[in-house]
Amino acid sequence: MDTDEKRIKHLEMIQGVINRLAGNSFAMKGWSVTLISALIVVAVDKGKGEFALVGVFPALVFWILDGYFLWQERLFHQLFNAVRLEKMQKPEDFFTMDTRLFLKTAPSWLHTTFSIGKKPNTLLCFHGTVILSVLIAVKILN
Repeated sequence: MDTDEKRIKHLEMIQGVINRLAGNSFAMKGWSVTLISALIVVAVDKGKGEFALVGVFPALVFWILDGYFLWQERLFHQLFNAVRLEKMQKPEDFFTMDTRLFLKTAPSWLHTTFSIGKKPNTLLCFHGTVILSVLIAVKILN
C-alpha cells in the first residue's frame, strides 16, 4: 500500500469516528427531549409542578455529554486536517487516532460545552431551551 492509499484509508477511519460522534450528539438531543417531556407529562398528571424540576438534572447531564461529543468531534476534525494536509509524515503517524496533539490548539471541553462567544453556541441554545422549558413548566404548574 503506497503513502497516498494509506492517507486515504486513514482519512476514512477518522471520518467514520467523526460521523459516530455526530450521531451520538444527535442521540443526546433526542434522549434529552424525550426524557424531559416525559417528566413534565408526569408532573402534569400528578398535579405536582415541582416534580418537573427533576428534569433539570438530566438536562444538564445531556448538555455536558453533548459538549463532550462535540469537543471530541472538533479534535478529530483537527486530526483529519493534519492528515489531509500531509502534516503527519512519519510512518508511526499513519493510522493514528490520537487527538492529544491538538489539545493545545482546540478549545477545552468546558469551553466547547458552555461558551458564549462571537459564534452562536448551538449547545447553549438547544439545552438552555430545554432547561428553560422545564422552569416554565414548573412555574405554570404551580
